[in-house]
Amino acid sequence: MSGKFRLKKGSNGQYHFNLEAGNGQTILSSEHYKAKDSALKGIDSVRRNAARAGAFEPLTAKDGRPYFVLKATNGQVVGQSQMYASAASCNQGIESVQKYAPEAQLIDETLG
Repeated sequence: MSGKFRLKKGSNGQYHFNLEAGNGQTILSSEHYKAKDSALKGIDSVRRNAARAGAFEPLTAKDGRPYFVLKATNGQVVGQSQMYASAASCNQGIESVQKYAPEAQLIDETLG
């Protein structure tokens, strides 16, 4: 099963995307973008940076749960994971992004 980027437009008119694993689980979410073109560039950045050494930064939320962010070469965060129950599951999330992002299909839900 392959991954998918789902591009959506929110009720506020802004665009965002999620990267889903082959099982449909969201493994990375973007910030909100004012322009669709910017969101598409964000997807391209995730594709490029997912394979780059040092692009993932594991973090810990205030409640102690681990999560990660994916950063572009300029240090800007291009995606954030969900919260995980353990560091091991967080690491598996990173591996899933590395596996699925480069070839993930784009599902544009903003059309129509």
